[in-house]
Amino acid sequence: NYDATLEPGSRAAEHLHPLHEEMRDDIRSTHALRLGLREIKGMSEDDAELIERHRGDGYDSIRDLWLRTGLDPATLTRLAEADAFGSLGLSRREALWACQALRRTGDKDDLPLLALAEPSPQAREPDVSLPPMPPGQEVVEDYRILRLSLRQHPIEFVRSELDRLGVSRNERLRNLSTGQRGTVGGLVLIRQRPGSANGVIFLTLEDETGIANAIVWPATFERYRPEVLGGRLLLVKGTVQNESNVVHIVADEIVDATGLLSRLGEGPAPETLSRADHVKHGDEREDIRARGARRQHFVQQIADKMDHAADLVQAAPGSAHKPARRGKLRAAHPPKLDPCHAKLPWPKGRNFH
Repeated sequence: NYDATLEPGSRAAEHLHPLHEEMRDDIRSTHALRLGLREIKGMSEDDAELIERHRGDGYDSIRDLWLRTGLDPATLTRLAEADAFGSLGLSRREALWACQALRRTGDKDDLPLLALAEPSPQAREPDVSLPPMPPGQEVVEDYRILRLSLRQHPIEFVRSELDRLGVSRNERLRNLSTGQRGTVGGLVLIRQRPGSANGVIFLTLEDETGIANAIVWPATFERYRPEVLGGRLLLVKGTVQNESNVVHIVADEIVDATGLLSRLGEGPAPETLSRADHVKHGDEREDIRARGARRQHFVQQIADKMDHAADLVQAAPGSAHKPARRGKLRAAHPPKLDPCHAKLPWPKGRNFH
């Protein structure tokens, strides 16, 4: 269907996040949410209604769907890119391959004069065995077409590198007390700067275990403006505030580690940079990355940035946090990663203006 639907499924309580474990006995839902075709980028409601109208007892192949609905191959390709043919036993690559085999003139399957001709053995296309798409690429394609993924979280693919850099999982942040130091990281979901906050910025970062909320004082923002506005994967080091189970980390070091995400994708990916001027016009670091520095050098740069930032920590005006020389974050064995500043299809943050 074009819209999302509720369908019978397993009890929701069986899939609870550990954070909500105490609510298990209070959750009675036995239905699951099936995402609608409206989630597919470029999918029109009229085309979705055609699919629903001619569905009957279901479709047995992509060609069957094509002939019964009259949809153009480009629309079917878009469905294949969204991995919508899993119920037919086709992977994303297999479905894309099948869409490329469709031939059409008007409303006919093949040219009328050639439809009755028996193709020669030489003309028959041999069966092929397509290699499976890497899991990281599957997630990239999900975000590119659907703007979300029901597979692994992108951070899971770079967790080993984050562990080496001393970046904690977000779920552990709530175990720290006020005043303790911590380093977290994740995809940027929301950037907020409320008018009543006197220039303070609130970042929401998500990893595979949950979200972390970071507070960026105006002085810190001025030092890390390109990172805050343009980063898709940020590492934040600072001091924890934990009051009444409301946890924040007050940032004093911010590193743009978006380049780590380049290991997920193959080849160029859609441009999803922030609309902020610093990102639109680029900066010197973008040029450096584009020149193709070695993978190991890029990860070492991340550690070096955090080393350097630790020596420049300053208290924001009016902040109760005193400046101090912080312990340095080092990568003992820098992993080999693509140095390119990954232009991957992660959802744009809701940016302030």
